Amino acid sequence: MITEQGYSGFGGAVTAPHHLAAQAGGRVLADGGNAIEAMIAAAACIAVVYPHMNGLGGDNFWLIHPGRGIKPIGFDACGAAAELADRKWYRESGYEHMPTRGPKAASTVAGAVSGWGKAYEWSSRHCDGKLPLTRLFEDAIYYARAGFSVTDTLARNAHLKRSELEFVEGYSNLFMPSGSTLCPGERFCQPQLALTLERLAASGFDDFYTGELAHDIAEDLKQVGSPLRVADLNRHQPIQVDPLQLSLGETVLFNMPPPTQGISSLMLLGIFSRLGVEYADRFEYIHGLLESTKRAFSYRDRYLTDPEHMTVDPRQWLSDALLDRNATTIKWEQAAPWPAKEDGGDTVWLGSVDAQGRVVSFIQSLYWEFGSG
Repeated sequence: MITEQGYSGFGGAVTAPHHLAAQAGGRVLADGGNAIEAMIAAAACIAVVYPHMNGLGGDNFWLIHPGRGIKPIGFDACGAAAELADRKWYRESGYEHMPTRGPKAASTVAGAVSGWGKAYEWSSRHCDGKLPLTRLFEDAIYYARAGFSVTDTLARNAHLKRSELEFVEGYSNLFMPSGSTLCPGERFCQPQLALTLERLAASGFDDFYTGELAHDIAEDLKQVGSPLRVADLNRHQPIQVDPLQLSLGETVLFNMPPPTQGISSLMLLGIFSRLGVEYADRFEYIHGLLESTKRAFSYRDRYLTDPEHMTVDPRQWLSDALLDRNATTIKWEQAAPWPAKEDGGDTVWLGSVDAQGRVVSFIQSLYWEFGSG
């Protein structure tokens, strides 16, 4: 069964922010693929049909439950900063602060493709994955070349971010080919992206980091002024990580470790679980969640960063003593202050499950809408 944003049946299910990506993953399940293969297909497709929120230029994180009785694993496919991207380089380039748009904001290696590769290799070794890349990229290549109908959210974001992005080299050619922003319902084609996906399907994921494609990417980035070089791409490797976990009664929750905010979601649920709230339609539920979130986010804002530079062990945030202590500070008659400015936010989450009980929880993001542009 295909719904607006999901595909489900007796052989498994896939959910995604765009129905074409969910359908791509569902078709892989129908062809005998596993949940990981389905997610690779959905991830490649969502990079095509949801370009304002994710793409090949971003990162991704995988949380995989291999099956009953097997501990979940995680893949961190987050790229490091370019070797050139230090304070001296930016100051010499005329910046006192890191830019958020333009080629000099393209300062970290895009890890997304390596995450697909890591998951594909693991699937082949541990989950009997057999489908070729040409099959997994089939839908993504088709929609990149033939086009797809622009969604309301893509059109709205293109309009809202026009003033920030229209002068970024390459952005207008792709997202404003006629001089105006995209409109809902119009056909949007990305032929160059189709060619890149075809190269990856033919040559493998490593081509993005160590092959001819890596050299092409690095040269293009250098020409427009990015600090990224081919050596940065060559050095990149996704890593397998142990997920964080929190036990709540008979339920065990898992999420990704830093640099993701997975620890924050576990911490706020751990605090909230201690409040004794029973009904979701009561004041106590909303107030309790908000206050738990404030406390979890205060730890995030103080300590969460590159895990190689963190001064605290995030697992300590999930200790009974710390969760208990934070829960006791919540007052039912008073809301704690929250000085942080509301910024909004969004990212792309997808999920898949197959008939064998394997489950994938997946995030893929550019950080900013349309990334650096």
